[in-house]
Amino acid sequence: MKQKNVIPNTVDEYIEAFPEAVKEKLRQMRQTITLHAPMAVESVAYGMPAYKLNKKPLVYFGGFEKHIGFYATPTGHEAFKKELASYKQGKGSVQFPMNQPLPIELIAEIVKFRVLENSGYEL
Repeated sequence: MKQKNVIPNTVDEYIEAFPEAVKEKLRQMRQTITLHAPMAVESVAYGMPAYKLNKKPLVYFGGFEKHIGFYATPTGHEAFKKELASYKQGKGSVQFPMNQPLPIELIAEIVKFRVLENSGYEL
């Protein structure tokens, strides 16, 4: 699992710190985000991959032993409450279990929602 005291400088470094099974899901998450938010700026914030659009947070994700965390703050989770209901959630976060495929289509819809929101469209 990821080394606790090593803070990655890039998303590549972040992903490489994980076992292969986790890396695969992290790469899927990254690919989905960059496909649907190609203008987003990728960085590492709060020790995890972070994406900003128009200088505002878009989404974050993180790898854990038993799940992939997804953070579509501030409104992405609320807007997709029904679709995310079957997943464990916290305030502003959702956990996609490692023993299940990532819900790529749902993640894509949330990212597209956040792109529109960060671009100033009324939703």
